[in-house]
Amino acid sequence: MNPLKPGSTIGIIGGGQLGRMLAMAAAQLGYRCHIYAPEADSVAAEVAARFTRAPYEDAASLAAFAGAVDVVTYEFENLPVSALAPLADRLPVHPGFASLKTAQDRLAEKTFMRDLGVRTAPWRAVSDQADLAAAAAEIGLPAILKTRFLGYDGKGQARLMADADIATAFDAIGRQPAILEGFVDFEAEFSILMCRAADGACAFWDAPTNVHRNGILATSIVPPGPLVAAQAEQAREIARRAGEALGHVGVLTLEFFAAPDGPVFNEMAPRVHNSGHWTIEGALTSQFENHIRAVCGLPLGATDIVGRRVTMENLIGAEAEGWAEILADPTAHLHLYGKDEIRAGRKMGHVTRLEV
Repeated sequence: MNPLKPGSTIGIIGGGQLGRMLAMAAAQLGYRCHIYAPEADSVAAEVAARFTRAPYEDAASLAAFAGAVDVVTYEFENLPVSALAPLADRLPVHPGFASLKTAQDRLAEKTFMRDLGVRTAPWRAVSDQADLAAAAAEIGLPAILKTRFLGYDGKGQARLMADADIATAFDAIGRQPAILEGFVDFEAEFSILMCRAADGACAFWDAPTNVHRNGILATSIVPPGPLVAAQAEQAREIARRAGEALGHVGVLTLEFFAAPDGPVFNEMAPRVHNSGHWTIEGALTSQFENHIRAVCGLPLGATDIVGRRVTMENLIGAEAEGWAEILADPTAHLHLYGKDEIRAGRKMGHVTRLEV
């Protein structure tokens, strides 16, 4: 892969905060960014050179977008692959569509990991109420029902704690194709952030310990505790194998449960990830910069932690209104995403604190 020269234009599909931070990292390296998204109020477009507002299925707009950029990447996985596939006939798209198709469908993702020999929670595919009843009988309760598509931050999920929940859970997720997962006995949750170059070279950051609240990531902390630290290398090897099997280029994030008998895979994101936001100030090279480096064919940067300890806290909903108090802390690095409307459960920004 020949390096893409600074001054070239990177096309980013998706207009949210991940696209915003990717565009900011790209600008630092001398690249321009062109955002493609359907929303009028794209926070990524605010920091980019160009913005195309059009549906993801608009073939004419996508063709014009492809003609105006030199490489394409994306900020989230819930995208229509069939509509975007023609882009790859015209210019490089990183990560490739194998990563996108696998990560956007929980059934494909679980099957992919099973075929790699990776340990997951017990799971079964569910297409109707009868499937759910059979899966619950086989896996046992408690369990969690998750839609195959479009689920994130706890959305599209229903918990089954007792037999009575079996009758209502499928309705609760809109009777969509799903998988039922058994619960895992674990002591902590963590993620592996890997950036993979086109030549197969991989860079890893410290594995953050993640704490969720109401299904949404609340904090990520590095370095991790002893159990996560002991399991991180095995989890990194799983990420390396997954990246190789997918031909992945860019950041790939795998989430795990730290269980007594070793790491248990939870889910995958073929992109920069919320649990890696700490890397902006807390690592020698952030996940956003290394993603840009990878998709542009540049050498990957070092990923060593800066300082003794780094804590990233998401600002959810009204928590972002505490910006003045946060800025009064000289160790805090505040990131607000520029979203106009504060809503419960909406990620409005994050704050990173470094202990040196």
